[in-house]
Amino acid sequence: MNAKRVALVVGASRGIGRQVAIDLALAKDGYRVVVAAKSTSDAQNASPFPPDPNSPQSTISTVEREIREAGGEATAIAVDVRDFESVQKCVDRTVELYGRLDVLVYNSGAIWWAAVEDTPMKRFQLMQRVNPEGLYGTVQAALPHLKRHGTGRIIVVSPPIYSRFFRGKTAYAIGKVGMSVLTMGLAMDFRRQDLNEMAITSIWPAVAIESGATRKMTEKNPKEAEHLRKATIFSDAIRAMLQAPASKVNGRLELDEDYLRGDAGVTDFDKYSVVPGKVPRRIMPAQLPDLTVREQDDEGTRMNSAEGKAKL
Repeated sequence: MNAKRVALVVGASRGIGRQVAIDLALAKDGYRVVVAAKSTSDAQNASPFPPDPNSPQSTISTVEREIREAGGEATAIAVDVRDFESVQKCVDRTVELYGRLDVLVYNSGAIWWAAVEDTPMKRFQLMQRVNPEGLYGTVQAALPHLKRHGTGRIIVVSPPIYSRFFRGKTAYAIGKVGMSVLTMGLAMDFRRQDLNEMAITSIWPAVAIESGATRKMTEKNPKEAEHLRKATIFSDAIRAMLQAPASKVNGRLELDEDYLRGDAGVTDFDKYSVVPGKVPRRIMPAQLPDLTVREQDDEGTRMNSAEGKAKL
């Protein structure tokens, strides 16, 4: 069996997810990568190729072709993260093809930034199904395979938890913060189970990253491009996290720039600017709250609803 590691990148059709999949596949210690999302296309007849990475013409099919033509190993598998059966089939097919699963990157996301009264119930439900529910289902499906070698890693695209994040996008924040809670909680599960070589880490951009959403913004005002970074900063930070000891990253809610600067020793961030010579505006707080409490290890009588009960 080929011992080369396998990464499943969910939400890999364009933007950040595409860049992460490509960089994981083409790195010196590269992975065999499964690129997963809803969007597929006829990649062989795509014109132009490669397509704009932030456009709808970029799909998991074209990303697979990009990786393969550059010498990497990749397979595109369509998945709808709102459907747990689809998620389970995607994970099972990954393991069927490659015999193992070492890394899960969850980048799928639904976005709607508006006040509560301006967020319809259907929009709210879509975000919860794609964001926290999609993540939870993907983690559930992947965990048995990630635990097989005792060294599995999970990377979640979700933010640090702080009050300003809720402003003007409460419905979105409910789900994204829920994803960060999963990161912190599953990290505690790993510690309790003595899975000390496994880790789950959340990552979020410190500066807005070039994407389909920001392209609309720069089309209206080209100068906004000065405040954007390339998606490579995100993929570089994820690769650095995966190379770090599990104990150093397990349960952390990190910002890409801060992690690269503080843990990976990166000092040159000019290379990530979309507009050369410009220093993009930071969108995240300079200091984030510590969520631990003084009695961190005092939880009283521990309850486990799964003990002695048949699983649903």
